[in-house]
Parts: sequence; structure tokens; C-alpha cells
Amino acid sequence: MVTDTPLLDTIKVPGDLRKLPVDALRQVADELRAETIDAVSVTGGHLGAGLGVVELTVALHYLFDTPDDRIIWDVGHQVYPHKILTGRRDRIRTLRKGGGLSGFTKRSESEYDPFGAAHASTSISAALGFSVARDLQERSNRVVAVIGDGAMTGGMSFEGLNNAGASASKLIVILNDNDMSIAPPVGALSAYLSRLISSKSYRSLREIGLQVSDRFPDTVRKTAHRAESYVRGMLTGGTLFEELGFFYVGPIDGHNLDHLIPVLRNVRDDTSEGPVLIHAITRKGKGYAPAEGSSDRYHGVGKFDVATGEIAKSTSNKPSWTRVFADSLIDEARRDDSIVAITAAMPSGTGVDRFGDVFPERTFDVGLAEQHGVTFAAGLAAEGMKPFAAIYSTFLQRAFDQIVHDVAIQSLPVRFAMDRAGFVGADGQTHCGAFDIAYMGCLPGMVVMAPADEAELVHMVATAVAIDDRPSAFRYPRGSGVGVPLPEQGQPLEIGRGRIVREGTRVALLSYGARLQDALEAAVVLDARGLSTTVADARFAKPVDGELITRLAANHEVLLTVEEGSIGGFATQVMHVLAGAGLFDSGLIFRPVIMPDAFLDQDAPESQVRQAGLDASGIVSTVLAAVGLEEHRQASGSS
Repeated sequence: MVTDTPLLDTIKVPGDLRKLPVDALRQVADELRAETIDAVSVTGGHLGAGLGVVELTVALHYLFDTPDDRIIWDVGHQVYPHKILTGRRDRIRTLRKGGGLSGFTKRSESEYDPFGAAHASTSISAALGFSVARDLQERSNRVVAVIGDGAMTGGMSFEGLNNAGASASKLIVILNDNDMSIAPPVGALSAYLSRLISSKSYRSLREIGLQVSDRFPDTVRKTAHRAESYVRGMLTGGTLFEELGFFYVGPIDGHNLDHLIPVLRNVRDDTSEGPVLIHAITRKGKGYAPAEGSSDRYHGVGKFDVATGEIAKSTSNKPSWTRVFADSLIDEARRDDSIVAITAAMPSGTGVDRFGDVFPERTFDVGLAEQHGVTFAAGLAAEGMKPFAAIYSTFLQRAFDQIVHDVAIQSLPVRFAMDRAGFVGADGQTHCGAFDIAYMGCLPGMVVMAPADEAELVHMVATAVAIDDRPSAFRYPRGSGVGVPLPEQGQPLEIGRGRIVREGTRVALLSYGARLQDALEAAVVLDARGLSTTVADARFAKPVDGELITRLAANHEVLLTVEEGSIGGFATQVMHVLAGAGLFDSGLIFRPVIMPDAFLDQDAPESQVRQAGLDASGIVSTVLAAVGLEEHRQASGSS
């Protein structure tokens, strides 16, 4: 769909926007919204959040001297309109594609992205760092943090607020409240009060009043200060932020430029010290009816038809890993009423929403607060419940101390279901589940598993239910499964025991997790080249199957481990076993096939796997090189 955008066509960078009269901004916003909708219909991605901040994005770049003035966007999934206005419109339809624009802010992509972010609740802390650095360097640029009400559920945002509130550094925080979760409805009176309170005359009069009150006895002075703060709190709803040390302005209509412009201008031009918080009410998906009418406001969508809003359906008839996990957990919970499910603001992404439909009283969404979620699960486990913390691998990183201190040290049986393990495609570096094997595998007492297919995932859910004396974790990838038949009921696996799935004599491929199918394909190719190949499924990274490993090493010339994880993971556990048994001393050829020691940009998942050498062709190339047949490397197709 081609949109008519005559004003937007004249804007290459924010400097062009600032040349326009203020009464042209409404048209710019309308054209920017249309362009955003059209672009995401082609690329897929995060739509609703961006539509909710179109007017705010226009107002910020119109009033602030970006990129010298810094805008720090929280999470970053609402920045598509920002990217269009900051010199990237010609590439906006490459969003989330290999070689294209990131779906989030990224420092290496543009000078208008001063701080990269795809995990929530970081903006206030980062912005405070920017503002303090500015002060120490005796510069005068402004710093603005834009944070959503969802990100405010993360404890780190309050840590940042608390620290910033105690600082004299000038910092502007914009709370983008798109769920009406904090503020009452806003209107003309609220807009008037916000303009008044943010004005220089009010701030000056307030300072005079505070200075005068300082000449009175302490009791009178404290009463006056408290009265002024709470009267404004009752009028505007900002008492919480005032108590944290912020000068609060709002709530204002975040889609009304006649409200936004004067308030932002007042705050921009104010020279007083200390942080300011502007509370803007917005609507996620604003201006696009299908998004406004959707329960998730089109938070994350695939390609869609602009006219109808119909989202392109996946052609796969295989169940997703996430759905298999959810259905397995539901099945187990029907037989065990001590099972509960916890998610951190990702109920649909983790499948916990399905569990919640059946067991609402045993389902807990803790918001964007992974640290709290893990310790909450630890408390449940300490009282005999069986908590499953279903959290993306990349997000669970945020709670590592709680995993160590509150779960592992106390041997509490919290079960970690780590979705999005391995490469995640279009979401790129920030959401890649690379490190969970390493960070879970280094913890004493932790049981660490990974299924090779959906049937194995069903059994691993049952295994986690049965483990009641220590913590356990299992990982599974994004997307569709392999397509194997599912068992009627999961059966607990023997802890620390792998399995042989294909017998050979010269080469052994020991796979951990979902790359087993690639290992099996590689074995067929290697057999055809005269290299008889065994394939084994490790199942467990901890405790690792020492007996299986030593048998493979003793009976084969070459041993490869295959895992979609970072350095320090499953291969490291295997090498410890081999070294301890002296098996390297006898000339064993060993090669770990792992993710590269780098952060890979967004691309199609199959392309990321190929780049990493984790597909069948890459495994074949690694084996051929190990046995001195490197001339076959190019013929194998591995990159």
C-alpha cells in the first residue's frame, strides 16, 4: 500500500522537521503514522507501541535539538516512527531483516540512538548517566528518557527514579502511560494545570514561596512544603513521583499536540536543577482500528494487510515448542494441584496464558520483574508448591543473582522453562538465547536439560515436576517443532542419562537440544563419504552423562559436540569429563560446534544457524576439517 506523505517526504532528519511551522505538525504526525503502518505491514514487528508515541516522537524531535539533545527510549520497540524521522526512512522496510535496520535502538546504527535497549526498565538509569556525564563535562544539552507504564513494573526503573530524585542533575523523564494503569482520564483542566505547573512563572513563584517558608520555624516550613506538594498531587496525581524527588507534570493527552508542545517547551526551557517527570496518556495502536481493537494492540505482528488488518498466517502445521510446553504443563497440573506457573509480562509468548485459561488461580504474571519473579517462585517452592518460571532465556539473564542466591544455594525446586533458547531471528542480538546453558550449567545442584524434539519436551516437563529436591531448567527454541508424534503423557527421564539414536564406528556427534535433526542429516552425508557416524542425544548438560561421553570417546576417532549456545556451555561440561578421564591423552580428535563468540545481528533463523555452522552442512565441514579433508569444506556449503 502506497501512502501519500507530502510533508513527511520533505523531512530527512529532525532539522528539517524543526523548519516547519507548529501548525504543520498534526499533518506530519498523521503521515508518520500512515508510513509506520505501511512499513510494518511489509516487515512485521512491533506496531502498537510505535503508533502510541507518534505525536510524542514528533514533538520531541521538533522541540529538542537531537542528536545533541539525547532521547533515551525504554525497550526500544516503539522507535519505528523515531527511525523514520532520523534519516532511516529509506531503509525502514528492511526492519528486522538480515543486513537491515534493527527493531530496537542501536548505537552503531545512528547517532540519533544514543543508547541501545530491547530489555525494559533501563532508560532512567541510563539517562541519569548521560545527564551526570554532561554536567561533569560542563555541557548544556538536554537528556530525555521515555519509559512506558509497562516498563515501570520493573524494579530497576524505581531504582533509577530513586537515584535520579536524589540528584541535582537536570533530567526529563516522560512516562508514556498507554494502559490507563496509573492516571485518571485527562482533559482540558488537566492540560491547563500541566501547562501552568510546568511554566517558568509557576516554578519561579514556587521557589519564592519555598524560600520565604525557609525563614519560618521548621514545623511551619515542613507543613508548607507538604501542603504545596500534596495539593499538586491531588490535582495532578503525581504524589508518588514528588516523594521520589521529581517535579511532576501531568497527566496530559499524549496525542494532543496542543497539549504536548507547550508543556515540553516549558520543561525544555526551564533552567532549574533536578529531575522532572511528564506524565503522558497515550493509546497503544492509536490511529489504526485493527490495532486499537486487538487485545494486545498489535504489540508484535507478522506481515499483515493494511486494509483489513488480517495478519499472515504461518504455513507450518507443526505445533510450536511454546504450545507443547503449555499443553504439557496443563496436563501435569490436572494431576497435581501444587503446580503453578509464573511469567514476567510474557503470558502469550511463553504459553502461560493457555495455562491461565485453565488454572487462573494458579497463574501469576509478575510484570517486567524477572528478579522478583524468581524469588517469588523460590518462596512458593519453600512452602511445597511446584513453581514453573516460564521466562525467555534472554530475560532470565536479568535474574541471575536470584537464581544463585535465592534458589540454587537453598536447593529449592524451582523449575525454569526457558523459551526462545538459541537464535531468535528478527529480534536479533538482544533477544538471542545464547547464554543459559553456561549460566545455568555452572551452578551446583542445578539439573539442566534440553529436548531434541517436542516429544522429549513433554517428557522433560514431567521430569521437572518429579524433581523435588533441587532446581531444574530446560530450554527450547522459538518457532515450530520437528513434527514428531507426541506421547499421551510425559514420563520422567532418568536424570543425567543420554541416548544413542544412530550407531556408527568412526565419528560421534553428541547433540544437546534442538540441533539433533541437523546432526542426523550430517551423519547421512558423512556416511556417504566413508565416515561411519554415531549420533547421540545428550538430553542433559548437567549432570552430564559421563558414561555415554567416555564410551563415545573410546570407540570413535572423532567426537563433536553440537549445541545452539555460547562458549562455556555443554561442550565445556563434556571437555571436563574427557580431560578428567585422560581421554585427550590418547589422541582423540574433539571439536565443539557452538555459537560464534559474537553477537549476531537480526536475520532469518535458518541464516543465523548457517552462519554459526550449526546446520548439517556446517557440522559436515567441521568433521571433514578435523580428519584432514578440508578441501571438501566449500563443497559442503558451510560458511
